[in-house]
Amino acid sequence: MIFNEEFETMPREALEAIQLRRLQATVARVYNTVPFYRRRFDEAGVKPEDIRVLADLHKLPFTYKNDLRDNYPYGMFAVPMDLVTRIHASSGTTGKPTVVGYTARDIQTWAELMARTLTAAGTRKEDIVHNAYGYGLFTGGLGVHYGAEKLGASVIPISGGNTKRQVMIMKDFGPTVLTCTPSYALHVAEAAEEMGVSFRDLKFKAGIFGAEPWSERMRQEIERKLNVKAMDVYGLSEVMGPGVAIECIEAQNGLHVFEDHFIPEIIHPRTGEALPYGTPGELVFTTITKEAFPVIRYRTRDLSVLHPEPCRCGRTIVRMGRIQGRSDDMLIIRGVNVFPSQIESVIMETRQFAPHYQLMVERVGNLDQLTVLVEVNEGMFSDEIKNLQSIERDLEKNIRETLGVTTRVKLVEPKSIQRSEGKAVRVIDKRNI
Repeated sequence: MIFNEEFETMPREALEAIQLRRLQATVARVYNTVPFYRRRFDEAGVKPEDIRVLADLHKLPFTYKNDLRDNYPYGMFAVPMDLVTRIHASSGTTGKPTVVGYTARDIQTWAELMARTLTAAGTRKEDIVHNAYGYGLFTGGLGVHYGAEKLGASVIPISGGNTKRQVMIMKDFGPTVLTCTPSYALHVAEAAEEMGVSFRDLKFKAGIFGAEPWSERMRQEIERKLNVKAMDVYGLSEVMGPGVAIECIEAQNGLHVFEDHFIPEIIHPRTGEALPYGTPGELVFTTITKEAFPVIRYRTRDLSVLHPEPCRCGRTIVRMGRIQGRSDDMLIIRGVNVFPSQIESVIMETRQFAPHYQLMVERVGNLDQLTVLVEVNEGMFSDEIKNLQSIERDLEKNIRETLGVTTRVKLVEPKSIQRSEGKAVRVIDKRNI
């Protein structure tokens, strides 16, 4: 095994001493260089010198996505623009994008963290990485690219789209590691099947999938269809991009957080109260090494849990559980909280359905109605078309008994749900249309 033993296996006391030193330096720097943080700290009655122990992190105020939008584009930067060598941004689908910057040292740090990420997922110098994450303002493609080059692996910078060409290149170039969103991985598997290409004849050994929540059931489906070990990767542009946390190939049981660069917390989504290890809640991150765009207690809205126990791979850094959904993606249907990933788990309990679905929410009278659109498999659609209504009722019952929510299930033809080359669109909310 190859990893950064200096930080990934050190005793917690030594790691926390490093975290405290870096946190104190970061807090002092943002207070002196970012007017937003000076104002927010002053409003909270906290000064940099008040951070004496690591637990004092909880004295600091939260940072929200709207804070980044309110300071668009460069108001959150902690260095002058002549020191910013890279600018990335979110997709901006719900308003102005969030803009993030990197110094030359930030780019080096990111590359090193992505090299550690790829290593944890089984990538070695002799591997060829088929990188189907999008390049451009999205951080995924370039993050993986720089990390693979730092590791010394070969990179195929194919980005997303043109899926049949991707399959041809997979067959001809012999890549061994696949990186993309989990939904796109299944789309590639579909295209390969149509082309008569079997993943068992390809050279892939591992896949690194992220940028959207996905269930354990989907992992099993990806591993079966693509003949790889599938690892979950976590990151977000506001914190750095990919490379914040990764599952190891040895255990595939929780994502190792690189705590020498990021301090994770779990808080109660409504009260903001800090929660202990092992308690599910909202994930919060503080960056402690970033120069251009440090963030303090950034509320990700992602729902997870932290585990401090060492992993059998040898790493002692904290592991975060698979993202269960987002607090702002949660649907409340007649008083019941529902996340798309929960519906996905129920759908994928049976082989009758393809791993492609959408949730449509409508207002009928004064009540919300959830319709689950699910693709059926090719064989089942031709062989059992007379039984579709019975199968729909069975899935409605399974969802109701598992999640406690009443839904309407509508089975649709194979390949009728639009495929995504990036993040899958799982929820269509028609209540405000």
